[in-house]
Amino acid sequence: MMFKRLFWISEERRPGALWRIGLQIALMIVLYSFFKTVMIILPQFLGSHLSAYWPLLEILRFLNQFVVLIPILGSIWLVGRFLDGRPFSDFGLHLNRDWWLDFGFGLALGAFLMSLIFLTEWSAGWIAVTGTFATPAISFPFWLAIFYQFVQFISVGIQEEMFIRGYPLRNLAEGFAKIPGLSSKTAILLSLILSSIIFGLIHLGNPNTTWVSTLDIALGGILLGLGYILTGELAISIALHITWNFFQGNVFGFPVSGITQGVSFLTIQQGGPSLFTGGAFGPEAGLVGLAAITLGSVLIVVYVRWRYGTVSLHEALAVPNFLPRKQQRLAIRAGEVERESPADEESESSAKL
Repeated sequence: MMFKRLFWISEERRPGALWRIGLQIALMIVLYSFFKTVMIILPQFLGSHLSAYWPLLEILRFLNQFVVLIPILGSIWLVGRFLDGRPFSDFGLHLNRDWWLDFGFGLALGAFLMSLIFLTEWSAGWIAVTGTFATPAISFPFWLAIFYQFVQFISVGIQEEMFIRGYPLRNLAEGFAKIPGLSSKTAILLSLILSSIIFGLIHLGNPNTTWVSTLDIALGGILLGLGYILTGELAISIALHITWNFFQGNVFGFPVSGITQGVSFLTIQQGGPSLFTGGAFGPEAGLVGLAAITLGSVLIVVYVRWRYGTVSLHEALAVPNFLPRKQQRLAIRAGEVERESPADEESESSAKL
């Protein structure tokens, strides 16, 4: 019976969690192939005339950064709408006042943690600053290059958090919660661990990867997912992801997961023991980076406790929207799950009136 439920859930009249995730990935690949093909063919179609229209060339370069983002968001919206029965905002994107306040905290946290890494290594003599305002092409304005990089990391932060945590973590939690003997909290924690392992594995193809870097990236996935499982929103996760990468690669000149950005406010020469610095992969593969990940996790817990008055797993992540409203109310009253949002309470009150 449990094996059958992996493929089809009769009371919800929809495929099981793993099938839903698989269908989202398949649809994402189809959409990505389409957009990538367009971005390849269009410059060739314009041919030699493209160089005469430099604004169009810059627009194409700018849009190319969204070739992955659009398929991820589009596939999640479609599969979420027609298989999950959820609005797109339920995947951690309720863009209300609290969401943006949490987003601001995440931006500050990512900048703080990477600045702390830089200052620690610089004070230890492991880093030498060799230049400023570096750009790989002399004819390419630095400020335009840094703007492109910032937009790129905004795109990366959104796409990776939605693809690794926003959609699959929620579906995995729903799936694990259906296993007899597993509570909603256990299901959420298992989903966080599994999604973090996947996060580490998808970076295996990066330059200068080691087993230590893969392990540390997976632990970084725990840090990035912590805000999601405590608040039910991706605000902290997305913002932290953005500024961690941007300050790492484009402010301080570190490699970002093994990839050198080439555009940075500072250029550095990395020294010191690779065990601590991460070497050519960047701080994420070293003990200094691991310490920052640990500190960041503690600070997220402290922030959530300060902002919301309590620290607990957002158990609604493990509850499907397909439950009839009456069953949802009974589960909430029994203390099994939390309400999705204050808007749910308002809608129920209005219905009673």
